[in-house]
Amino acid sequence: MKRLGSLMEVASLAETANDFGTAVVEFLDQFNIEGNPAMLSDEPPLLRTQLGDNGPADAYLAAVALHLSRVIGEIPPAWIVRSERYLHQPWFASPGASLRATLLLESPAAFRERNLFVSANAFDRA
Repeated sequence: MKRLGSLMEVASLAETANDFGTAVVEFLDQFNIEGNPAMLSDEPPLLRTQLGDNGPADAYLAAVALHLSRVIGEIPPAWIVRSERYLHQPWFASPGASLRATLLLESPAAFRERNLFVSANAFDRA
């Protein structure tokens, strides 16, 4: 897979949840190289219908944009505050109940704000 230069490109490749995860990883790799805020600026299309879920991917893309904006000290893009970019019910990166407490504690603020709970190393690309 080629390196992705925007979150819009991530969404365009997300035909399944697996595709979405792979595309996010590719995007993070490229963002770590470039660190260009323009990579976050264009609003990706909503994926909830395409992926058959209740919006975790849509909230996830907004959380990524917010988190990365904070990391590079830039103002986050305006599209991240749309109501469709938040979840009403908590979503955990691991389905197992045993990890939920850890995910609640470790999840970066940009994700917690959207009711998404991921591991602290979600952005580690080593």
